[in-house]
Amino acid sequence: MTDFAADRLLLFGATGDLSRRKLLPSLCALDADGLLPEKLAIIGTARSDMDDAGFRDMARAALEEFLPAQRRGGMATFLNRLSYQKLDASTIDGFDALAEKVKAAGESGTGDDGGLAIFLSTAPSLFGPTIAGLEHAGLTGERVRMCLEKPLGTDLASSAEINDAVAAAFSEDRIFRIDHYLGKETVQNLLALRFANILFEPIWNSNIIEHVQITVAETVGLEGRVAFYDDAGALRDMVQNHMLQLLALVAMEPPTSFDATAVRDEKVKVLRALRPPMASETVTGQYRAGAINGESVPGYDEELGKPSNTETFAAIKAHVDNWRWKGVPFYLRTGKRLPERVTEILIQFRCVPHSIFEGSGAGLQPNSLLIGIQPDEDITLSLMAKVPGLDEDGVRLREVPLQIKMPDAFVEQNRRIAYERLLLDLIKGDQTLFVRRDEVEAQWEWVDAIRAEWEEHSVTPKTYSAGNWGPTAAIALTERDGVSWHE
Repeated sequence: MTDFAADRLLLFGATGDLSRRKLLPSLCALDADGLLPEKLAIIGTARSDMDDAGFRDMARAALEEFLPAQRRGGMATFLNRLSYQKLDASTIDGFDALAEKVKAAGESGTGDDGGLAIFLSTAPSLFGPTIAGLEHAGLTGERVRMCLEKPLGTDLASSAEINDAVAAAFSEDRIFRIDHYLGKETVQNLLALRFANILFEPIWNSNIIEHVQITVAETVGLEGRVAFYDDAGALRDMVQNHMLQLLALVAMEPPTSFDATAVRDEKVKVLRALRPPMASETVTGQYRAGAINGESVPGYDEELGKPSNTETFAAIKAHVDNWRWKGVPFYLRTGKRLPERVTEILIQFRCVPHSIFEGSGAGLQPNSLLIGIQPDEDITLSLMAKVPGLDEDGVRLREVPLQIKMPDAFVEQNRRIAYERLLLDLIKGDQTLFVRRDEVEAQWEWVDAIRAEWEEHSVTPKTYSAGNWGPTAAIALTERDGVSWHE
């Protein structure tokens, strides 16, 4: 953790969709709960032509649309924290005026009392010019930290170029790379589940676990992200960041402590141990017209307005080649226009080595642990139990779920937006839930190897109808190993 809390927060892209839907509502909710520093000033900047009052009006409308009414307590106080400076980040001309605005927002007006946290949510093409402008205006000093929103490149080379540009002005301990999945309560609870309970760690290995499934399914299509998504595809958009972070949290060794260095050291070891999959261990797909929730939806090519080889679905059989996980497949699956919106992790345990109930005709199912991340945050442990009553044919057994629904277990707690945790940690300077450069580059190296394999074998997406769980080849990917996807 860096040794200062910020007293100013500078939001680039402050009038954009991410700011309106997530950042401003998260900050207002934190303020309502008394979690923001009392003197924190929030400065927004973007190309839009508006003054402080206009920005506050825009923020008020966003809060009324995207933040539940019960979490808007003291909204007027929060809005008074806001100010705005117009800026075209592609040129250096406006950065001096931005620096004056930031300086004036400091508690004493000198800009020297606290620190500055910058949240950069702009197109990757503007990262370099923005860093150069900030450096020119004196906004990259030792008491300034930088938060970067994805996408951070399209491959290892372009990611390294972005990281090099940022590293020229900010040391690694002042760079905060966001993966908003790490701000989700259940993702963080995965660490608590594994390392705060003696029950799981002794069995968290290839001796007891047969396989792991990670699913990130969406019902939506392009949703206004036409240009970005067709350049990215499912592999870059979801697998490279969110899914590999989830895999790393499942597979990591116990860190020595819950601090940024220890946790991220263990995650990067997992990412470096990933074996590049062969083409036969991957499936790609692209949705065609179908139905979602009973409503007809167009195909990807229709939404895009042209043919494309961009994958909207990817399934991968991954391997972590280390002592703990040797021989345990990790099945990853993500896609758009799937039957339901769900993010979950399934830990499938092995069968008991010998069933004492076999002679009585009782069938056994292997235990499993299902960790739901969205839309429902819950943990379900499936166990075998005897069915009550008398049976002349012997003992009857049935699978029984032991379920913890996190909102029910902590009814007094508000359900938080993932960005609340991350923005608060950015202001405080805690990097534990942010992604380090070597993590990002290990992720890109693995994804680049997959794309190279696809190119070498001329892999193109198989079609699937919207509302289905991807191409039939995705079912074959697991079933040839005697495994079925959890649905």
